[in-house]
Amino acid sequence: MPRFVLLSGSAGAVLLTSAAWYAFSPAFTDVGYMPRQPIPFSHALHAGELEVDCRYCHASVEISPVASLPPTRTCMNCHSLVARDSEALEPLRVSFATGEPIHWIRVHNLPDYAFFDHSVHIGAAIDCTRCHGDVAAMEEIRQAEPLSMRWCLDCHRHPTDDSATLSSPGPVDCTACHR
Repeated sequence: MPRFVLLSGSAGAVLLTSAAWYAFSPAFTDVGYMPRQPIPFSHALHAGELEVDCRYCHASVEISPVASLPPTRTCMNCHSLVARDSEALEPLRVSFATGEPIHWIRVHNLPDYAFFDHSVHIGAAIDCTRCHGDVAAMEEIRQAEPLSMRWCLDCHRHPTDDSATLSSPGPVDCTACHR
């Protein structure tokens, strides 16, 4: 009887741990994350209908590890003329007048112990949609992929996506992402 209890308890602990690991994986906790932003920004309109290139707003993506959020003046390049009286854009006008930046909420977050360089991926001709999904069809930006270690390693080992023109897999050693 004690052996049965010990085996059952051990099996139960393993099963419970596995279930928790699965349920709290990025595929369940992060995919679909869509925080409310300080200004309702339609990627479907800007990136989709108007075909504004991602790099217009995320200007540092080709030269920096970070894809930077646009400063207010970038938005005002158009919005000083277009939809200039829109009530929804009042925070933008206030930001421009006061110099106080808009505090956008980051959607795609990686843990602090993981290093990711946008410029390397852009330089390898990996399309933004590979990680961010079809942003041009999103009214509000949301996380489309889990951005987990497994998900990244799968891409590095098997870069078969049509949008990527990689000649070889990306690095898979620990120091590529953990510095």
